[in-house]
Amino acid sequence: NAAGRHLLALINDILDLSKIEAGRMELFFETFDLGQMLREAVATVSPLVTKNGNRLVTDLGGELGTVRLDLTKFRQALFNLLSNAAKFTTEGTITLSARRERRGGEEWIVISVADTGIGIREDKLEKVFEEFAQADDSTTRDFGGTGLGLSISRRFCRMMGGDITVRSEYGRGTVFTIELPARVDAGTAPGTGKAEPAAREGGTPPVDGRPILVVDDDPHSRDLLRKTLEAGGFPVVTAADGEEALRLARELRPSLVTLDVLMPGMDGWSVLQELKSDPELAEVPVMMISIAGERELGYSLGAVECLTKPVDRERLRRLAGRYTLPSGGGRALVVDDDEGVRTLFQRALEADGWTVDVAENGAVALELVEANRPDLVLLDLMMPVMDGLEFVMRYRGLEGCQETPVIVVTSKDLSEAEREKLLGGVERIVEKGTLTPEELLRQIRGLVAHHGASGTHGERGGPGDPGQ
Repeated sequence: NAAGRHLLALINDILDLSKIEAGRMELFFETFDLGQMLREAVATVSPLVTKNGNRLVTDLGGELGTVRLDLTKFRQALFNLLSNAAKFTTEGTITLSARRERRGGEEWIVISVADTGIGIREDKLEKVFEEFAQADDSTTRDFGGTGLGLSISRRFCRMMGGDITVRSEYGRGTVFTIELPARVDAGTAPGTGKAEPAAREGGTPPVDGRPILVVDDDPHSRDLLRKTLEAGGFPVVTAADGEEALRLARELRPSLVTLDVLMPGMDGWSVLQELKSDPELAEVPVMMISIAGERELGYSLGAVECLTKPVDRERLRRLAGRYTLPSGGGRALVVDDDEGVRTLFQRALEADGWTVDVAENGAVALELVEANRPDLVLLDLMMPVMDGLEFVMRYRGLEGCQETPVIVVTSKDLSEAEREKLLGGVERIVEKGTLTPEELLRQIRGLVAHHGASGTHGERGGPGDPGQ
């Protein structure tokens, strides 16, 4: 009986995922008393909470009033948070709190579920919202579960214009918080597809008009990705299989390719390898999109992003905007005591749209940095006055310079200690004479695009960093 119930729950979760992915998950709004609904939820989950010797505390402060939401999906998200708290806490306290607050003229509800359980490591916090993922492998082994509940719950909340967030202290407990507008109608909910124009701000359409190529054998997924990108102002063409994708890519030279992995015939990995082996298409950024989520393989084969289905629509539009922007346009700083090398890099970067400052050593470079903060640094190591190692240490200590991508281009044979010291402050180390200016530009474009799309410059040494 337990196995049958587990299987049924798994099937229901997968059906929910597929509906969300295909854009066919509907919202049914109704008005209900929030306080009464929360008290009923507490009564329902109490046996589950007390099973592990836990105590359930409620803090339903103030007048919560009525709300207009999809009751079923809201209740499912709340039950998931309460059942998780009960599962990961033993002989502790679980606290359900709720309040109503005003934000920018609108009423919002904030519901928090706090526990004194095992907690989540800081580097694993966002992973709990990924499909088929939990904080770590031991969580699945010790506590069970499929890793779908939190992902689906967050999707439901985002469909209603809200979100679920998490904060935790490992070994001390976790707090999940649901934030939702108090009143959501069919015409305003993001999940209904009628609020798409507001999402246009998340992505900037490509300036050259080249389309984004969407490759997926599933017609519903193809249609959803197309509509999502077109709502962001991007021109889109679609392909149903690998052969058609390669034909269209060679014909249209797309600004970006989104590529499903699991396709009959030629799968996504094969298409990716074909694209990257074609000199005419090698620089086209490719985003892998699949339920498989094999990120390391994707990055190693040259993908710029690896997204897991169902794809967050806002994030997809934001990434599309980043990767279809012109490659240059920022300010670069070239630091090298060899005038010939400085001139070579300067010409290549300026031809690619960069504004370039040059310096013959680290001391001069620091003076230039004080006047203009660069978006990229190309750095030699062996220089008089101040070498590259000292420059990196001083540069990273300046305000606003902790996250700028730094590429070391050197002829020096680095020791293991020097490499370890450098990799705390640079993104890549490449040897002079091992790559052409064109290949260096290709690496720069991929690096800058990755930094801009991820929203943080701290992801150093990630998979697929060539030349590191």
